[in-house]
Amino acid sequence: MTELRKQMGTRIRAIRNAKGLTQQKLADIASLDYRYIGALERGERNFSIDTLEKVLTALNVSISELMFSKEHMTTDETIRQEAIDEFVTLTSRLNEEQIGILRRVSKEVSRAFD
Repeated sequence: MTELRKQMGTRIRAIRNAKGLTQQKLADIASLDYRYIGALERGERNFSIDTLEKVLTALNVSISELMFSKEHMTTDETIRQEAIDEFVTLTSRLNEEQIGILRRVSKEVSRAFD
């Protein structure tokens, strides 16, 4: 198994978990078999670009979000990225006005820690 395939699988699993999806639910959304999703996450399958596109679309993430790697990150950076993943998931259900409010609240909270 290649390291890149394993890293991508690990990242797919992390994003899926951050979004609160089971392998079955992700498979249903992507029109794939849940066993295939499991194999992707474990880095056991050499998947096509078309399959990757289905998974990215089902997860509602870009390729750049998928390519993020924890390999060279500190614990603090890893925790920060996990929080960002959760934040992205939360904001995906909000409209533009709600996101604006959330951004203002985030800035105020950040100022409180300064």
